[in-house]
Amino acid sequence: NTIEFNGTLHTTVVKQVRLKNPSTNTLSYNAFLLGRDADDFSLPKGNNVTIPPMKQGFLNVEFTIRFLHPAEAVLILISNKVAGIDGATLTFSLKCEVKNIVPLGMIRYKSPCYEL
Repeated sequence: NTIEFNGTLHTTVVKQVRLKNPSTNTLSYNAFLLGRDADDFSLPKGNNVTIPPMKQGFLNVEFTIRFLHPAEAVLILISNKVAGIDGATLTFSLKCEVKNIVPLGMIRYKSPCYEL
């Protein structure tokens, strides 16, 4: 699965990953960000998520677009044993692309182009 973070340069984009637990046992996961641009992504609400039985849990992933080049990372969710029950390891590809550039300001400067 791929999660796309598209936006304007110098903005912060937040995506929410929804995790469903169809079992009758509680699941718990630790999240890790790995890859070339992993330092530019963050998990603002922490890297742990617990999902009650037959419910869903959410994990927020945040990215601040600082550069024009596309950014890539991988989100890995590794299950913790809860009451002896393990969940499957989950992986997501994180990709970002700048879709728009808005200037922060303009400076007008008048000078001669050439002087002897």
